[in-house]
Amino acid sequence: MQIPEDPRDKPESDKTFGADNAGVEALVRSYGCDHSSEFIEEMIMTALRMGRDRLSVADLKMINRALKELRQAARVFSPYNAFRKIAVFGSARTDPGAPEYEAAVEFSRRMVEAGYMVITGGGDGIMGAAQKGAGREHSFGLNINLPFEQRANETIEGDPKLVNFNYFFTRKVNFLKETHAIALFPGGFGTMDEGFECLTLMQTGKSNIIPLVVVDPPGGGYWSAWDRFLRDHLLGNGLISPDDFHFYRYTTSIEEAVEEVQQFYRVFNSYRYVGDQMVIRLNHSLDQSSLAALNKEFADLLMEGEFRQGSAMRAERNEPEIADLPRLIFQPHRRNFGRMRELIDFLNQQ
Repeated sequence: MQIPEDPRDKPESDKTFGADNAGVEALVRSYGCDHSSEFIEEMIMTALRMGRDRLSVADLKMINRALKELRQAARVFSPYNAFRKIAVFGSARTDPGAPEYEAAVEFSRRMVEAGYMVITGGGDGIMGAAQKGAGREHSFGLNINLPFEQRANETIEGDPKLVNFNYFFTRKVNFLKETHAIALFPGGFGTMDEGFECLTLMQTGKSNIIPLVVVDPPGGGYWSAWDRFLRDHLLGNGLISPDDFHFYRYTTSIEEAVEEVQQFYRVFNSYRYVGDQMVIRLNHSLDQSSLAALNKEFADLLMEGEFRQGSAMRAERNEPEIADLPRLIFQPHRRNFGRMRELIDFLNQQ
């Protein structure tokens, strides 16, 4: 899951540490940091500002460790950027042989067959089941250091794709920024936390829309009760909108869960913002009748203008691997992202 770009996210200028920050620029060059060096310089300047701000030792230790954890995780994931990944969440307390456990094994095995890698929290229960189904070669484990012992499951233990985190927030950032889909199996507070965070970020447009499936084993009622709670109490009291239910799919079928993820990327590939325009990358162009239907059925998503097809924009030059894909370009109003998920579903039916 990528974080949508914001035009305000540019390196900021700071002349207060010397003319054009010459010392920082020279330091960066001396370390051979020629890739996106302006961001490296800005991070150094931020560290210097923190020193000047006289932050507490506790704050400095937290920021320092968080940065180290983010760097380590990025290094682990970097060689696998070309692979789509799915994060699987569920209880660490689920016993082997339980229906939920076996469902997670089968689901992950099927996702690997479909070309995905699997990310879990690295522990036992549903996490161990998912990585058993995926196999060590296709697994990532994002383990959390807890006051009580939390060992990694036998599939991922000792693998270089196992990353240990001290902070939940750095761990959660990596779950969401590295995954292209999410599957939730029955679980406790942690499972609910990850699920609601993903829903919140998609609802508010703070992360890209991805497929999210909530999976009960046949005959199970965990997620069906959760779905009823959302409809009866959140929707019933006007706390969410009907369109928000497009963000997830409930199923008791592993086959349907796998199909939900695969279908999401059938025509739709990805999207990003370029200024005030949204650019959706498509695996194939739309015919004129589909484009006309799109402009008629989803005009409510437009700030102005219409949906049009085009090619890669100059701002997308940093993604040459998808440069040849056709684009759907429009200016959205950036609200009601549940409706935007409906748009993606429409595209995947063309």
